[in-house]
Amino acid sequence: MRRLNEWKRWAGTYYWYLYCKDQFLRACPTGARVLDVGCGNDSPAHFKEIRPDFYYVGLDIADYNQISDPRGNADEYLLTTPEQFNVRIAELPATFDAVISSHNLEHCDAPDQTLTAMLGVIKPGGRVFLAFPSEASLHFPKRKGTLNFYDDPSHLNLRNFAAVGAALEEHGFRIDVVKRRYRPLVRALKGLIKEPRHRLQRTVDIDIWALYGFETIIWATRTGFS
Repeated sequence: MRRLNEWKRWAGTYYWYLYCKDQFLRACPTGARVLDVGCGNDSPAHFKEIRPDFYYVGLDIADYNQISDPRGNADEYLLTTPEQFNVRIAELPATFDAVISSHNLEHCDAPDQTLTAMLGVIKPGGRVFLAFPSEASLHFPKRKGTLNFYDDPSHLNLRNFAAVGAALEEHGFRIDVVKRRYRPLVRALKGLIKEPRHRLQRTVDIDIWALYGFETIIWATRTGFS
């Protein structure tokens, strides 16, 4: 029974969570110093629930959709302006074991400078997690909750996959994981079952994202300085 439960846990991770943000967090070293760029949607509480051992630094432009007090969960909670966003990141010390940018770059006024700033604060051997809408999302159906890139009026810049990869290599990063259209199997199958209803209602959820491959996901490790 124990072996069966272990297999189920492995299979669930592989097909459901493989390469997602939570798996990235679980793979970080004990006591890691982590920067969460664009830390809305109760992200400080979520990070600390998964990894209470982290030294967590959250940075955003406002208290966006925070259910619990972010200052009570973050070790450091930093707010800045959209115009100073990349500047504030670049001011941080280059001592982070990991930087997470989940659906942040597409909202930035200066996404290229923001990416450069994020990469610059990661120490050698540290890692970065990037998630942003795939280029294919330009051609997806329009839905409430965002399936087509332009469904979200706060989306400013669609990230070019090749340009992001080139920036990572330029700054001394080895790309470990690339999913240009992230489609974890179980979520995608659930999305296929749910799609007729969502199509009728013109809505989405995380399983519909998986069905279409809405997200691009990248993991990369800093091997040296540029």
